[in-house]
Amino acid sequence: MHLVLRTNLLASALGATLERAVHDINPAVPIVGLREMDTVFDESIGRPRLLAQLLAAFAGLALLLALVGTYGVLSFMVAERRREIGIRVSLGATRSSIVGLVTRQGLVIVSVGLTLGLAGALGLTRLLGSLLFGVEPTDAVTLAAVACTIALASTLACAIPAWRASRLDPNTVLRG
Repeated sequence: MHLVLRTNLLASALGATLERAVHDINPAVPIVGLREMDTVFDESIGRPRLLAQLLAAFAGLALLLALVGTYGVLSFMVAERRREIGIRVSLGATRSSIVGLVTRQGLVIVSVGLTLGLAGALGLTRLLGSLLFGVEPTDAVTLAAVACTIALASTLACAIPAWRASRLDPNTVLRG
């Protein structure tokens, strides 16, 4: 049997009084596990909270890996195309056009990845449905928010190699 009391006093302050009151009614009934409701509530949601925290940590790690991968691929692409970029700059390309070129190429890669990722997520909705609480696996708002977050973060990851490509000195690049 569980007994719930609403009071402004602490459970430890009520313990002795409750034991006396129950003992006066029936001495054979023990009071075991006197706890505050906040503690009971925290224990009841402990596992879902842990799972949500783990999911958030893995999602953050996945986003970080996507950013590092995008940055690495674009940095490699810029390093491989240094001569081409140097020739473009020497022929009159502006820094903003070089930034736009590299960023566009990076965002093409990102958009292909997002398309494949969204298709995979929608394809796995039956598996994901059992793991979600209060959200449908095909929730358009959630999918759009995730896609926008990845697109924005990837745009920032594209910006660094694009900025570095725009700062190349054509004389140094073409001599090397």
